[in-house]
Amino acid sequence: QVQLVESGGGLVQAGGSLRLSCAASGNIFNIKTMHWFRQAPETARELVASITIDGSTNYADSVKDRFTISRDNAKSTLYLQMNRLKPEDTAVYYCAAGVILGESLSYTSWGQGTQVTVSS
Repeated sequence: QVQLVESGGGLVQAGGSLRLSCAASGNIFNIKTMHWFRQAPETARELVASITIDGSTNYADSVKDRFTISRDNAKSTLYLQMNRLKPEDTAVYYCAAGVILGESLSYTSWGQGTQVTVSS
């Protein structure tokens, strides 16, 4: 079992920065991919950024060149550095991990979410 706990959210002015953290515990060596999702009020959940075990990254167009996803394997922690924040970035941000159970089995573990609010 993999457990995820997000932190680092808060209130920030437009143009400011925040760094979100996601601490993983449990069977962390079974994690193959990690992601940041977000969900704003009255909207669908959207994928923000992903990172694979080999370090490959992908970003939503809306955050490309502003956000950076990274991980610290020694600390079992995922990060999302958010720069030049905009009011439309306001959402609950969720950490997720793709966990391998076997050759053909996997599941996704989710954190509880952390609120990011960007004021204009």
